[in-house]
Amino acid sequence: MKIGIIVAMDKELSQLQSMFNSGEVMVQKCGIGKVNAALGAQSMINEFKPDVIISSGCAGGNGDEINVQDIVVGAETTYHDVYCGLAIDDKTIYGQVQGLPARYKADARLIEKAKALDTGGEFKIHFGLTVTGDWFVDTKEKMREIVGHFPDAKAVDMESCAIAQTCFKNNVPFISFRVVSDIPLRDTDASQYHHFWETIAERSFMTTRNFVESLLR
Repeated sequence: MKIGIIVAMDKELSQLQSMFNSGEVMVQKCGIGKVNAALGAQSMINEFKPDVIISSGCAGGNGDEINVQDIVVGAETTYHDVYCGLAIDDKTIYGQVQGLPARYKADARLIEKAKALDTGGEFKIHFGLTVTGDWFVDTKEKMREIVGHFPDAKAVDMESCAIAQTCFKNNVPFISFRVVSDIPLRDTDASQYHHFWETIAERSFMTTRNFVESLLR
């Protein structure tokens, strides 16, 4: 099995590249945002031809039960900044690109594998909706706006849904693993995010490694 892992930033790349030295696993940085994510995913599919693609990295968390360093597995993804309007099609909903799924569901077999992971009680793994958009959420007001559209969202990032859409169009199984770096509704000026990288990021991507190893067994 060939597994592709896509991250957005050098910080995430350095964390994950150090964990894999097998030719079966490729870790690639796409850059921040939806366009970079889609281009990176398509390039990986064309050149590496993975059997599975994983979106990994960090994300803002949402919900009373979610804490920094928890993992959100995107059982489904959508866009928080896409709206196609009602002029042509009154069935397309907020977050949906017209003619494509309203939400991209993760591969069922990959979800089952993720549910079998054991974190040793250090932090929790949550399964649910990840919403994606070209906006670094650093204010409570912006997070409230997003949650107003998607009250069931557990994580917000800038890449996962674009990678999911690319995988959907190429028929490649996909799943998103995001470490919660901050909780925007409990934060001020992204201070949790900066603290995450300064103090606790080092061990935060071990769950992604354990998941990949479970696929290769």
